[in-house]
Amino acid sequence: MTSSQKKTRGTPRRKGGFREGLKGASLAFKKGKIDVTFLILILLILVTGLIMLFSASFPFAYYNEGNSYHFILRQAMWALMGVVGMIAISYFDYHLLRKLIKPMVIVTFLLMFVPRIYPPTKGVYRWIYLGSFSFQPSEIAKFVVIVLFAHLLAKNYAKIQAPVSVRFKPSDSASKRRRKNRWAKIWNELKYGVVPFFLVFAVVIAQMMLQKHLSGTILILLIGFVLMFVGGTPLKYFAVGGGFAAAALTYVVFFTDILTYATSRLEGWLDPTLDITGTTFQTYQSLLAIASGGLMGTGFGASRQKYLYVPEPQNDFIFSIICEELGFIGAVAVVLLFVLLVWRGFVIALHAKDRFGALLAVGLVFQVGLQAMLNIAVVTNTIPNTGISLPFFSYGGTSLVMLLWQMGLVLSVSRFSRLEKT
Repeated sequence: MTSSQKKTRGTPRRKGGFREGLKGASLAFKKGKIDVTFLILILLILVTGLIMLFSASFPFAYYNEGNSYHFILRQAMWALMGVVGMIAISYFDYHLLRKLIKPMVIVTFLLMFVPRIYPPTKGVYRWIYLGSFSFQPSEIAKFVVIVLFAHLLAKNYAKIQAPVSVRFKPSDSASKRRRKNRWAKIWNELKYGVVPFFLVFAVVIAQMMLQKHLSGTILILLIGFVLMFVGGTPLKYFAVGGGFAAAALTYVVFFTDILTYATSRLEGWLDPTLDITGTTFQTYQSLLAIASGGLMGTGFGASRQKYLYVPEPQNDFIFSIICEELGFIGAVAVVLLFVLLVWRGFVIALHAKDRFGALLAVGLVFQVGLQAMLNIAVVTNTIPNTGISLPFFSYGGTSLVMLLWQMGLVLSVSRFSRLEKT
């Protein structure tokens, strides 16, 4: 083996952790095969989700729709559309997204205002209705924010990290020169690594508040902060951002009508037995289902709580039915599938061809992991009920198709990864 072959064999070891790992290296790249491990994990989670959706939904579907297969047939149709789109998108050059970012942002911005036109559903404005079809524009907004942040961070990374060239007067002392350099560096970091992203946050969160979509607000904030951190924004600005976020939250809670919407959920979180026939009914029944499952569960299809006790068990609280039927072992297995999916997504990010691909993969898989974690925390009453669905499990066509197409983009990143993969 020649010395040049030894140098290019395997993945070079990097210092500095994940952020440094995304800086890339001078290696050969080519368009190749998708990451099969990631694809298998997606399909395994999807199939498990469809099976559990049918088990959780058929009593509710029969009682309310007169057809036990009402939800599973529709979800299977959306899943098929999503998988076909995912495979097709895996052949798509993800770099083209950077050319489409402006129209994507404009269309998403306009769509976010449309739900206010329709009457509220359960007190919130989240859906756009087109006949019998409906979708949440916030699902599109999450994706567009990830693409936009990945684009801006990749474009401006060198400007954020590079030393600043400052003109000095001959009379400037050494201390004054250091001070000018320091302020110039801070201005550069703010201009390219902080201000653009906080402007995006301000616009999107304002729209989310109009929709009374607290869960979407939390997701976008956390995903955005993670991308900024991985993309090179200095840590000192996250404390400043946290202060602004706290101030904005204080304003929303005490000076808007969102307080009345959130208060009952906070009280129910602190005491699930507070109103078991009213505001805490769903949480209380969910906890009963989880407790009934024990270690091994009641068996697949043998849940009792899905028989009109847990409201709409096919949606946000499907994990409680999983716990009841599959027990603690089954619940841990589902959590492990999500952990493996996120891990493999990060592996793809670390082997990405460029910084944009790496950040795109990180944002998309982190969204899945974060949403799953928050949903499980809600179902187990670890955090207040915020209406977050369980990815690939909860019923919903828009969410499922968007998730699968986004995973197709992660597979596209893997196609253009380095020659040597782990």
